[in-house]
Amino acid sequence: MRDAVTGPEAVTGPEAVAGERAGTGRTLVAGVGNVFQRDDAFGVEVVRLLAERPATPGVQIRDFGIRGVHLAYDLLDGCDLFVLVDAAARGAEPGTVSVLEVEQKRAPADDDALAVPIIDAHSLAPDDIFALLASLGGRPGRSLVVACEPADTGAGMGLSEPVQAALPHAVRAVEDILREHRTERKGD
Repeated sequence: MRDAVTGPEAVTGPEAVAGERAGTGRTLVAGVGNVFQRDDAFGVEVVRLLAERPATPGVQIRDFGIRGVHLAYDLLDGCDLFVLVDAAARGAEPGTVSVLEVEQKRAPADDDALAVPIIDAHSLAPDDIFALLASLGGRPGRSLVVACEPADTGAGMGLSEPVQAALPHAVRAVEDILREHRTERKGD
């Protein structure tokens, strides 16, 4: 993955590079995280807020929680745009929202058994989800991660103050991504 845009009020822009398109017309916004590990619930909370807004045709907003394997299998159906929302420690200030472009991976060669990820169904990080998907032969179109720097991923419920304050920024970043994607599709 590489940064497209970072900062506390990150939005997408021309810096993001489009990946290959799957041509399905489907857009998936997936929130992942464990609600019992404080800030790890960030992705779940963002998609909950997005789901309360008016629906956009062709856009699915789904809470996958800790079901990363389920998400990878869902992505086998293909999509033109995939937005994964998750907490991700990247060394920034807690509450910093980043939009990351995911570089598409190819499936490992049949004789490369070590390239296939070892799966822990309850703790797949974004890179693990994309590696599993590639090993299954799936390739979504453009893939982005909207990530937030956590302050506390220890046991407990409820987001820390800086991560709670980042929710509106992440919602805006996802909405900007979706708006940009709609505009690009109209131009095609």
